Parts: sequence; C-alpha cells; structure tokens
Amino acid sequence: MTEEGALTAKEIIGYSERLLNAVKSELPPQAQVSDVRFEGPFIVVYCKNPEILIYYDELVKNIARKYKLRVIIRTDESVRKPEIEAEEVIYKIIPSDAGISLKPFFNPLTGQVFIKAKKPGLAIGKDGSLRKRILLETGWEPVIKRLPPVNSSIVDYVQEFDRIYYSYISKFLQKVGERIYRTYVLKKNKVRVTVLGSGLEVGGNAFLIETKESKVLIDAGMRLSSEEFFPYFDFLDSTLIDDLDAVVVTHAHLDHVGLVPYLYKYGYRGPVYCTEPTRYLSVLILRDYVKTAVSQGLLTPYSMSDIDEFIKHCITLDYDKVYDIAPDMRLTLYNAGHILGSALVHLHIAEGIHNIVFASDFRFSNTRLLDAATNVFPRVETIFMEATYGGEKDIHPPRHVAENQLVGLIKHAIRNRSKILIPSFAVGRAQELMITLWHIFVELKLVEPIDVYIAGMISEATNVHLACPSFLSRRIQHMILSKDSNPFLAEFFIPVDSPESIPEIANRPQPAIIISTNGMIQGGPILDFLRYMSEDPNNMLVFVSYQAPGTLGRQIQRGAQIVRLVSAEGTRELHIKMAVHSIKGFSGHSDHSELIKFVSEMQPNKPKRVVLIHGDPPKIYELAKKLSTLKFEVLTPGNGDAISLV
Repeated sequence: MTEEGALTAKEIIGYSERLLNAVKSELPPQAQVSDVRFEGPFIVVYCKNPEILIYYDELVKNIARKYKLRVIIRTDESVRKPEIEAEEVIYKIIPSDAGISLKPFFNPLTGQVFIKAKKPGLAIGKDGSLRKRILLETGWEPVIKRLPPVNSSIVDYVQEFDRIYYSYISKFLQKVGERIYRTYVLKKNKVRVTVLGSGLEVGGNAFLIETKESKVLIDAGMRLSSEEFFPYFDFLDSTLIDDLDAVVVTHAHLDHVGLVPYLYKYGYRGPVYCTEPTRYLSVLILRDYVKTAVSQGLLTPYSMSDIDEFIKHCITLDYDKVYDIAPDMRLTLYNAGHILGSALVHLHIAEGIHNIVFASDFRFSNTRLLDAATNVFPRVETIFMEATYGGEKDIHPPRHVAENQLVGLIKHAIRNRSKILIPSFAVGRAQELMITLWHIFVELKLVEPIDVYIAGMISEATNVHLACPSFLSRRIQHMILSKDSNPFLAEFFIPVDSPESIPEIANRPQPAIIISTNGMIQGGPILDFLRYMSEDPNNMLVFVSYQAPGTLGRQIQRGAQIVRLVSAEGTRELHIKMAVHSIKGFSGHSDHSELIKFVSEMQPNKPKRVVLIHGDPPKIYELAKKLSTLKFEVLTPGNGDAISLV
C-alpha cells in the first residue's frame, strides 16, 4: 500500500482472478470443480460431483467466513438430467402421499428444482434421504416447500423469467459480479448522501450514496402527494445511469419502488437488490399502476416492458446476511415490520469508515401480520429515519382500542344493514385488516361473521403472502405451517372477481365490509364503490391509513362533501353523504414514541446522527426537537440537499 492509501499497480493486476483461484483451491479434488465465477454478490462454484452439495456444507461455510464472501455451490449443467427425465425420477422417488399437485419448477439459473408438496416432510424423507436421492440421481438440487393453498399468478410470472431469460441473466450476473469485485483502488474515502425525494415530504423516496469508488441509489419512488411525481432526478449527473453500481429497494410501495422501471427505460442495466417478497409485490403493484393509469386515459412514465427489465435485473437477498454490492459497500437487509418483505438497509462503507441505516418505513412493534422491526445492527454512525407520524400528538392507540372501534362500527352495520367501505393499500394494510377481522370473528367471537369483500389486487397480494409464509409473524407462520390453520382462507372473505359485480355488491341489503384499493382513493375499484355508496348516509367510509396531502382520500377525510372524479369518460361530481370515520392503530408506521424508542434503544450502540425524512415538515421538526434534547445530532434536509458524512 502507498501512503495515500491506494493500491499499487502490482496489487491491482489480477485481483479478481486471484480471489477466484483462492476459493477454488479450498475445495477437494473429488468436488470436480468445473468453474468458479462471480455472479452478482456471490462467488459461485460449479462442481461435476453432486455429492459436494451434501457432504461439504461446513467446508463451504468455512470458505465464506475466511474470505468474507457469499459462496454458493452448484452442480455443473453437464451433470443435470434433462428436465423431463429429472421430473420422472422425482415422481418415482417421492411418494404420492406427499401430495405434489403442481409440476416441479426447474430453474436452470441456479440448478435447483422447486417441489411444492402438501406434506413436505414426506417429500424430504427421513434425515433428508429422498432429497439426497433426487440430487444424486438427477443432478438438480431439490428445494422442497409446502404447497401454498392458493397459487400466485404473479409469483409464477416472475419465476418464469429465470427460465426464459436464463442465458441473459447468467451473463448479467457475471458482469455485476465483476463490477462488484473490481479492484478497490482508494482506501481513504468520502461518503456523501443526496436526498432526491422524501425530504420534508411523505413519498418519493430516493437517496444517492456516493463514495470515491461507487454510487448506490436507495429506492426510486413516486411523489404521490405532489403535482410533480418524480424525485429530484434532475439533480443527478447525466452519466449517473452508467455510473450506478446498484439500486436497493426497501419495499413494494409506489413511493419507494414506483420509478425503478423508469431507470430501465432510460438505459440503466444494473442490479436491483431487495427481498424475495418485494420482488413479487413490486411487479404486482407496478403492473397494476400501469394498467390503471391506461384505463383512466393517463400517461405513464414507463411501460410494461420496462417493468420486465426490472424483473430480469432483480437480485433477491435474505434478511440478516451481509452482501458485497460495490467494491467499498456491504449491504445487509433487516426486517422492517412495515409490509411483507420490507427492509431496513444497513450499509457498511469502505472497511468501516462509516455505517448507515436507512429506516424509511418501519413499525417498531408487533402487529397481527408481522413481527416488529429490528433495531440491532453491528454498528451505526448515521441513521436516516422516517417521521411519517413524528408529531408529538401522533400516538397510535393501543391495539385493542383500535380493534374495539372497528367492532363498534361492524355492530352498527349489522344493526342498520349497512356497509363499511375501507380504502386500503393492497399490500400490507389489507392483509393486516384481514387477519384482524379473522381475529374478531373467529378467535374472539365478538360478533357473528359478515361478508368481507376483497376488491382490486388485494387477493393476488394475499396469494404472495401465502407463497412467502416465512416472512410473516412467527405466530401466523406457526398457524399456517404447523396447525394447518390459515386465516386468509376464511369463508367470509369473498374476492370481487369483476368490476361488473360492484353495483350489485354495493346495493345488496345485507350488511358487509368492503376492503378495496386504492388506499388514498386515487384510482382502482374504490372509486366505483364510492360512486354507488357515497350518497347513502347509512353507509360508512372508514380510513385506516395515512392520507397524503392532495389526494382524494385526504379531501374526504378533512370533511369535503363534494369531490370530483376524473376518468377517461370525463369529470363528475360525487356527493359524500356517507359517514366518514378514521381509525388509528392499524398503521405500518411507527408513531412518535416508537420512533424515539427505536433510535434511543438501538443496540449495541446508538447512532451519532439522525437524519429525519419521509414526513410532513411540522412532524419532522417536532421529532427533531425531541431527539435533540436526547443529545442526538439531528438533520432535517430538503430535497436536493447533500450531506457529507465523512
């Protein structure tokens, strides 16, 4: 090393090649290694002897620990049987009692075959005996999971990309890996974060992290409450698209992922990192956004093909594992407790010169759907933290209080044979409501169940939840996987299959609950339900989530009695005569006290600096004042502000 902290020319040449050879040398000759290469944040070792996947698991862990890398062992393509032959072997090995009703899915990208069984234990066999047989006899590594009660079309759609674009994705991953493990020239570094969105506002999340080596974008979301829905992308250098090492998406809400396809429209071909559920749910809401906008005669900033590019370039990561995403950045995702697969982002920069956490949307307490966000990180100097409910008066009521309010409205609806219309985000809030209603009707038996209609893309979002049960709360996981009891499948949940059925549902004389997208009444079937129900004072409109300024939901929540609906057919007035209620407590965001508790009790050390984002200005300033009294350095940047951290 030179005094300036740069690598010498000799150190630079052959760095990545030496790293690959070092990993290869750790494996025994009987592994029959055919190739070692970078694939995204992983070093992948291909072997012609499938036994390496069975008997050398500890060796692989030791290699990963020694080199501080994510190492994956896969079978070489040459030893994998053709899919048709391998499928026949699988059906011969696994007993019919295991209940394999879906065709196994072969992923040539990973060398894995995904087998879904009603009784996965029977498919795996005692001590994994059947799983081992499948691997040895087919060359494909079996991944055996419980058969979901309802198949998810969006999961199937996304997974098929790995098969269709296998060759392209394989080459793409190698390019990403080579870029990640390019020689790290500068050891003395700088860290700067530019706030492109959600500075003194809710929505439009986008943060650019820059060092002398790399550039990473955290989220690329829409500004839902503004006339201009783009973040401050015009603050960026014109070469950013080519210079970006990665995009990290925290979760699948439009104000965080809504403009990722826009990046691909304008030439970005790098990776997007997120959790597995976020990949599925993002595709679901992005496609729905385009379809809804087109149906209303609106222009969209990207097309379906741009969403497909996002799918092809998306790399899913697990919680609590460290991944290299740039020469001088290591990424770890942690549970955020906000929606399924939502993540807190921890970045370890330049061998520890600075550690940043992005806690954009999170809930630091258990809900019926998800476990609380974690606040235990290896090290944190700076945290970017949301202030959606940062105001001193923003205190969520205890859970039982919110649920009792809902019970009271349900009893009123039953007595008056009226209906409750609940606008809801399809992802997260809707499933939380479903679990809560199941709890009220089935576990507590506080009222007799009434029909609960599920409209919009809520049903498909729920199917994704069923496909990824390991991301749900431990309690719900136990019910689904061990007790074979699934709250989402209760008979009183009725999907609304077509828009044509909306008038009939809205005008039925029986009491009912309707949970419908869009959560802020900006589009989707909620507008149709509102058209048919708003002028009946017997009906109720119940808000259970944040309504951003400028949205139709905010107008009605604030008391507007006449609102205008704009559609492809034109503009029409709607008279709001139905009762309007708001219930706090179902939010996926932390309130004022939880936000303070989250950062004050962070382990093993508290951050020195708190940067408040994702909140209306008064709420951000009130939270900043409180945190300052607790001896935190607090920053409240606006959009376009750049913060030098080192």
